[in-house]
Amino acid sequence: MRSPTAGPDMDGPVVLFDGVCNLCNSAVMFTIRRDPHGRVRFAALQSDAGQRLLARHDLPAVSFDTFVLVEGNRAYTQSTAGLRVLRRLRYPWPLLYGFIAVPKPLRDAVYRWVARNRYRWFGQREQCMMPTPELRRRFLE
Repeated sequence: MRSPTAGPDMDGPVVLFDGVCNLCNSAVMFTIRRDPHGRVRFAALQSDAGQRLLARHDLPAVSFDTFVLVEGNRAYTQSTAGLRVLRRLRYPWPLLYGFIAVPKPLRDAVYRWVARNRYRWFGQREQCMMPTPELRRRFLE
């Protein structure tokens, strides 16, 4: 397995998130605490690694209104990304993957509504989150 600092084409799933969004940062910490094997890695959309992954998957590099889950050669966005992350967490969270049966347009409409309001409801930071030394290995640079 490549080092987390080797670049964005490392093995394992990578979550790209809005580094200045309080809700997004909370979702990252939620995932870290419930990822039983520490396999999910993270990168801020605004970071060099995040920008390279966005470019590699032909995703917009200036719009940070969704988070992205990169698994292998595929990138998932919006509600699908969220549900696929939940599927990787400790029980009972994988049960929520059942919502994948809800039509994607409906799931994504709810996702976009929350995304549009996230700064107003949850606030935002001046700069991207800096992981603690013990969490640093989970973040791409």
